[in-house]
Amino acid sequence: MIFEPRAADLDLVDVENALLRAALGDYSDEAAILLLIASGHWLPQLQHAGLITVDGNVEGEGLWAHIYWPDLDGALRIGTITGRSSDHHVLRAAASIADGHPVDLGDLAAGLDRHALTLVLAAIAHAAGSHEPRSITHAPDGVPHPGDRLPPLVPWPQQNLQ
Repeated sequence: MIFEPRAADLDLVDVENALLRAALGDYSDEAAILLLIASGHWLPQLQHAGLITVDGNVEGEGLWAHIYWPDLDGALRIGTITGRSSDHHVLRAAASIADGHPVDLGDLAAGLDRHALTLVLAAIAHAAGSHEPRSITHAPDGVPHPGDRLPPLVPWPQQNLQ
């Protein structure tokens, strides 16, 4: 009998890697996962609450994982997952970026502490693709060519992503 891996049975770093592997190439999904990783609060709770599903080895690339976004509100409501007000706003921002959950931006911004605001801004910039642009240079004949890579509009705080 073959057993499917469960997120709760994996090390947190393996869950993070599986989530990133599944999100790779979709800037919104990448941004939401990076936001939750950088915040440091939610992934262990989501993992142990069964809100992260793990897919087996996908085409030899290793485990993939997904957050079951629709169940987050219910889990918060009944106390399966908990956090400070600012943590809740980070989770809501991640759910909005990844899965289109409606969020009141005024309420969100007012409820974030400085660190969380930096993370949410970095996530929005990442979702918009600001980490990929290049400057444009022009050849003598006026033809534009991609130049050097530009920095993201709001970079991720590096100490949280190591």
